[in-house]
Amino acid sequence: MEVAQYPAHWEADVVLSDGGTAHVRPIRPADADRLRSFYSRLSAESIYFRFFGPRPRLSDREITWFTNVDYVDRVALIATIGTEMVGVIRYDRIEPGEAEVAFLVEDAHQGRGVASVLLEHLAATARERGIARFVADVLPANQKMMAVLKQVGYTAQSSFADGVVRMTLDLTPTETAQEVTASREHRAESRSIERLLSPGSVAVVGAGREPGGVGQTVLRNLLGADFTGPVYPVHREARAVAGVRAYPSVTDIDGEVDLAVLAVPADGVIDVVKECAEKGVRGLIVVSSGFGETGPEGRARQDEMVRIARAYGLRVVGPNCLGVANTDPSVRLNATLAATLPERGRVGFFSQSGALGTALLQRVAQRGMGISSFVSAGNRADVSGNDLLQYWEEDPQTDVILLYLESLGNPRKFARLARRISRRKPIVVVKSGGTTQGVPTGHAAPVLGLPDTALSALFEQAGVIRVDDLIQQFDVAQLLAYQPLPAGPRVGLVGNSDAMALLAADACVRVGLAPRPPVDLGARAGAAEFGAALASVLPDVDAVVAIYMPPIPGNAEEVGAELLRASRDCGKPVLAIFEGKIGMLGELRVGATPERGSIPSYTAPEEAVRALAHVVRHARWLEQPAGVPEEIESVDTGAARSLVLAALGDAPAEIDASQLLACYGVEVWPSETVTSPQEAVDAATRLGWPVVLKAAGAEAAKRAGTVRLGLSGPDGVRDAYADLTRQLEPEAVLTVQRMAPQPAVPTVAGVMEDPAFGAVVSFGLGEITARLLRDEAYRLAPLTREDAAALVRSPRAAPLLLGEYGYPPVAVEALEDLLIRLGRLADDLPEVARLTLDPVLVGESGVTVLGARAVLRSHRGPRPDGGPRRLG
Repeated sequence: MEVAQYPAHWEADVVLSDGGTAHVRPIRPADADRLRSFYSRLSAESIYFRFFGPRPRLSDREITWFTNVDYVDRVALIATIGTEMVGVIRYDRIEPGEAEVAFLVEDAHQGRGVASVLLEHLAATARERGIARFVADVLPANQKMMAVLKQVGYTAQSSFADGVVRMTLDLTPTETAQEVTASREHRAESRSIERLLSPGSVAVVGAGREPGGVGQTVLRNLLGADFTGPVYPVHREARAVAGVRAYPSVTDIDGEVDLAVLAVPADGVIDVVKECAEKGVRGLIVVSSGFGETGPEGRARQDEMVRIARAYGLRVVGPNCLGVANTDPSVRLNATLAATLPERGRVGFFSQSGALGTALLQRVAQRGMGISSFVSAGNRADVSGNDLLQYWEEDPQTDVILLYLESLGNPRKFARLARRISRRKPIVVVKSGGTTQGVPTGHAAPVLGLPDTALSALFEQAGVIRVDDLIQQFDVAQLLAYQPLPAGPRVGLVGNSDAMALLAADACVRVGLAPRPPVDLGARAGAAEFGAALASVLPDVDAVVAIYMPPIPGNAEEVGAELLRASRDCGKPVLAIFEGKIGMLGELRVGATPERGSIPSYTAPEEAVRALAHVVRHARWLEQPAGVPEEIESVDTGAARSLVLAALGDAPAEIDASQLLACYGVEVWPSETVTSPQEAVDAATRLGWPVVLKAAGAEAAKRAGTVRLGLSGPDGVRDAYADLTRQLEPEAVLTVQRMAPQPAVPTVAGVMEDPAFGAVVSFGLGEITARLLRDEAYRLAPLTREDAAALVRSPRAAPLLLGEYGYPPVAVEALEDLLIRLGRLADDLPEVARLTLDPVLVGESGVTVLGARAVLRSHRGPRPDGGPRRLG
């Protein structure tokens, strides 16, 4: 018998509510024994609620019925952990657009969110198969099932008859359902990282007897940090490592193991992962190299390692990473290769680079800045920066988030999370231009598509503070972590070095701050003078830079104490250039460890001012209201998705852009392609006079002089046709189009799926000079009205649209509406790799889209940040 097939995207790794993982996939005929085993572990109550009566076992006929489905009218999904089924959900179509749904979760795994995530995935598959409603008959006592159905966020109705509650779910995606899904994802991923950073016990697999080895280094660092739980070295032969009893394997360890650090050769890692799964380990840190960074063979080994780990409920940091650390006194975890760990602080730090990790931690420690937790993800095969963002958003010990990124995992998800989290906690990013790490299939490539200025603009739109290097990152972080945000750009300068104060004033002007005249206290100024000057300046500025650089070492301790006293509770940031010291050291620190109110110190005025400028811009971003994408009319997302899915293939392909845009209420001015003068005349007659004749090819259209305007009769069309074919080539392909209203300003708009940010909307003017200079602006999709207005006004040539330089003002609001619609399209359809509207004429009464081209990515492209929850 031929077995029905199902789409590959119906399978997914998922994070459950307690932070563990499971695999969701459609049921198969080969799952018969797995279903029998699952059923045998169910309680009598669970069976009664599912079948409305006792049923000790399933018959062979029932097993065959449940495991053989057609994946159209009958679909069943199962959740597996390891080789065992732990949950199943199914629908059976009972009439067009409606199906009956039922689910069952093993008692031992109830309360972990298995049913909720299965329902999310089944609803998505049902919509693909044309099902709009689920109905479920539930016994009144089955409160758990009713709660799952009610809490998923879909519109639900219920009725009672014959002792059964019938619940009906409208599967139309709603804002509430999307919020429920995002909230559950957030809690689950946050919990999964918490389990990694706060383990009760740690095993180090591969801890050798010889000092200096990778495994023993991690072991000694764990012991040196005084980890609060038991530490278990694992060595096949040694009885003890570093004075601690060793075990021949993970499974031989007497107690429970929450976290395992793997420091064994790459070809032995998968066997150890299986041992850890058998033991019930919750998380893995793989410091071993020899995986995706080495080529295809290593990539395959890496993918298999992650597949096995996720199948058994484990999250993985690495491979090829430095490790993780948590300075919480109740944990004191240093599961890294770095012996120097910064003290307790308010900064969470994620580094993709393992090689840089040790140097980064040393630099942080030198500054006395302190961290809350640290994760080096290496190849980022599983745990990524997005996971850490979810964790740090809720972590009460973290006030500032630092990210060193070489590439991004799910770019749409990063943009979504960053826009939300930046409202609560600042995110400071160093984004390098490439990576040598082994980025797994489905993860994004390094940023290549946009100019650097555009990347900075997109980071700023998301509220992310992007800096150029690690020194700047630490400069900004220590200011954000220990001082309040400034209310504006006014800067007071107080110091005992006139030259340094003038350098600071010049630096302020260069970065857009507004310095007040420096207060020069003289070289011999002491604590009293600094305190009085600070008190006199603070009321009239938004921030103060204090400079203490005496000609010979002086009373630094007293000056530092006075700066702390005078700035306490002022509600304004105070920075220092303090006797060559950097960081919250000695005299400028509040308490034994860095706390709020400690004053960050810098070695040069330019560094302090540059950090302050970043923070001022962030404070200004926070003052702007968090806009909401507008509801727009004349949008048929379903029809657009059908067009896209029908054209999606194994390779990038073009799609009819006019049809796609029509689904979003955007009309492309009709045109016809012609290959002879008479065809051109006939097309002009059909379209209506006057017409335009122009080159049809995208490359040819970029050349100057390839357009003939205002052709009002057959003779003019024939002459223009002959002229253009001579200019281009004998077999030139030309397009006829009705003449658009004049006067108008030519512009270019589009969307692209950027590898760093996901859906991006672009806009620029269409004149040749603007094109040559790449005078374009970019914003993340979807767009608010404020985003669209800023996008229109960002290109340097934007004044031509606003009635300046003698140009008449044009319909800017209509242009903004077009961009909002493009943003909605980009957000809805991640399969659209690039869509270009060129040209878009903006006149006094509206916009006219004269040309559009759309290219779809292959179906193997990166997954969207939407739909049911899934890892990867």
